[in-house]
Amino acid sequence: MKNFIKSTIAIVLFIFNGTTNAQTNTPKLENSLLWEVSGKGLTKPSYLYGTVHMICAGDYFLSEKTNKAFEKSDKLVLEINFADPKEMVELQGVAMGKEPLSKKLTAEQLSKLNLILQKNAGMTIQQVDSFSLLTVMSLISMKSFGCTDLKFYELNFIEMAKKRQIEVGGLETVKSQCESFENAYSDVEMIAMLEETSADETTKLVANYKNEDMESLYKLTTDEKIMNLKAKKYMLDDRNANWIKIMPEQMKKESVFFAVGAAHLGGDTGIINLLRKAGYTVKPVMN
Repeated sequence: MKNFIKSTIAIVLFIFNGTTNAQTNTPKLENSLLWEVSGKGLTKPSYLYGTVHMICAGDYFLSEKTNKAFEKSDKLVLEINFADPKEMVELQGVAMGKEPLSKKLTAEQLSKLNLILQKNAGMTIQQVDSFSLLTVMSLISMKSFGCTDLKFYELNFIEMAKKRQIEVGGLETVKSQCESFENAYSDVEMIAMLEETSADETTKLVANYKNEDMESLYKLTTDEKIMNLKAKKYMLDDRNANWIKIMPEQMKKESVFFAVGAAHLGGDTGIINLLRKAGYTVKPVMN
C-alpha cells in the first residue's frame, strides 16, 4: 500500500516536469533552494523551499540551513496536503482513466505511446490501458531517474512535521492541480512531452538541483519545444497567482515553511518576484 501511495503521489508531482518557458527580466537568482520571506508587518520570517519532488535516494539531501529553517517554522505548507486522507483518496482516483486508453486515443497515438513505453519503461500499451495518460507520464518520468529507490521530498517533509507535531497544509488540491494539467495539455501535447523525456535531461536536472543552481534549474525545466502560451497560463501563471493570494494570510499568523516545485520560484511570474512586488523582502538563505 505504501508503494502504491508513493506511485500515485508521483502522478501529481510529475507536473513539476511540465513547467513552461517564460522570458524574464527579473534579476538573476542566487544559488539557493531556500529563501526567507520577511517584512510587510510579519512578526516572524517564513521560508520558501524549492523541491525537485522526487529523486534517487543516493542523491537526496537536505542542507543544514534547510533543517534549521524547518525547525524554526510553525507550519508546513505544500502544493497539496498529502497528509489529508481526503486528498489521498482523490489522488488514488487520478491513477485510473475515465476510459481505457485504447478507446480514448487514436490508433496513431496508441502506436506512438507504445513505442515510448517500450523505449523508456520496458512496458507496452496493453499494460497501462486502464491508467490515465497522466499516470503513464508519471511512470515514464519515474523511470527516467534510473533507480528503484526514489525518495519524495514532500513525504519526508510530512514525516518531519509529524515528529515536530506541527500542522500541514496545502496551497491547492489534487483536483485543481490535475484540472490545470488537463487544461494545459491536449492528448497530442502530452504524448509530445513524453517523446522529449530523457534520462540525460533528468541527470542534468538532478545535478543542478544538488548545486542549488536556480538559474540553470529554471532554464532546464522550461522548454519551448513542448510548451505554448496556454500551458504557461495554466501551469505557472494562474497557479502562482492563486498561491500568492493565500500565502500572506498564512504568514501573518505564524512562520510557514512553504515547499513547492523549484521552477515555481523563478521568473517574472514566479513566487519570489510576486512576493517582492507585494512588498515583502525575499532573500536567499546561504550556507
